[in-house]
Amino acid sequence: MDESQSVSQASMASETILVSDVKPVTGEEEIYSVEVFPGNGDETSVQLKFTKPNLIDSGTFGFVSLTTLVNSNEAAAIKTVFLENQVANRELEIMKTIRHCNIIELKYYFFEKYQDKIKMNLILEYLPQTLYKILKHYQRYKMKLHPTYTKVIMYQLLKVLNYLHSLGICHRDIKPQNLLLNYATGELKLCDFGSAKKLIEGERNVSYVCSRYYRAPELLFGSVYYTTKVDVWSAGCIFAELLFGRVFFLANSTLEMLVEIIKVLGTPTQGEIRKMNPKAPKFDLPKVKPRKMSLNIKNSTPSDAADLLSQILVWEPEMRIAPIYACCHRFFDQLRDPCTKLPDGSSLPSLLFYMTEQEISIQPDLRSILVPQYSYDTPSTERITPCANSSCDKP
Repeated sequence: MDESQSVSQASMASETILVSDVKPVTGEEEIYSVEVFPGNGDETSVQLKFTKPNLIDSGTFGFVSLTTLVNSNEAAAIKTVFLENQVANRELEIMKTIRHCNIIELKYYFFEKYQDKIKMNLILEYLPQTLYKILKHYQRYKMKLHPTYTKVIMYQLLKVLNYLHSLGICHRDIKPQNLLLNYATGELKLCDFGSAKKLIEGERNVSYVCSRYYRAPELLFGSVYYTTKVDVWSAGCIFAELLFGRVFFLANSTLEMLVEIIKVLGTPTQGEIRKMNPKAPKFDLPKVKPRKMSLNIKNSTPSDAADLLSQILVWEPEMRIAPIYACCHRFFDQLRDPCTKLPDGSSLPSLLFYMTEQEISIQPDLRSILVPQYSYDTPSTERITPCANSSCDKP
């Protein structure tokens, strides 16, 4: 079975779509009302009032608008997607089943009729900044993020990938544009599950996924039987971008991308290519000997960062470090120190080390590293263990 067939069958199995009408509220200027369903999977509809949406972004498959939910007076994003063949959408089905502090929250959803099509509207938690915009700002002034921010961002990204992969879900479009960031608190949220899929062993998948700069080499070699490790590669590309202040693998075509990767990792062996895709097309690749990652990057890069990067950016998918082990890497030891703060002196994100049993169950023996003692039973409030550092102002 290929991916298009699995989508079709899933859609046929879904319930009939209930279409709602968006109506202006009488006597309330630019306030609208619509029947919606909660994002937690509850099938009991509720009436929701919201302000007139303002367009903030658009793309190939739809657009995003900003609104305010009247009852709670909170900002929310409405992602609108036109459905094909008037069938349910895999993005919605996945978002209804996932809950994580580093995933944008699906608050409500509803469907509208538009000419002969169906519009799906996802009402989502709103964060104004993306990592992409923040990196662009820093790159414009030839600056790099503070090392602590890099650690906080990467730890949360790897943590949420561990959660998704524990459910068999592959995001398939990890890139700075899909990482929302509250710069003041350091809190990161993964968004845009339009390409996400629960991977099933032996089922074909499309290989043309993920933005080129963050596309794993097995995808470049045309693999249709890949694993969640494609997300890990993308995270590694973002890691390198944070470290060096630029897109790490910059190219305009598949062949150029492979050449850029070869400049860092060396030419893949035939064995490595077979591990990526046994039926890979033949490319005329330059012959470059592999070198240690530390020799390919600037001397100013800390050795622990170079070591972690070298375990992520690996040709062979199954040799890439799993997200849960990456979270335990010594590169993040600074975050486990209760004295560590953000560069402006504020506390680290309150849920940085909060993990569900689902996440920890992958490797329960790592619990003591993944959930430091000072964070026990305090996922969102104060740290409770006295700091050993006499210069620290922690109680």
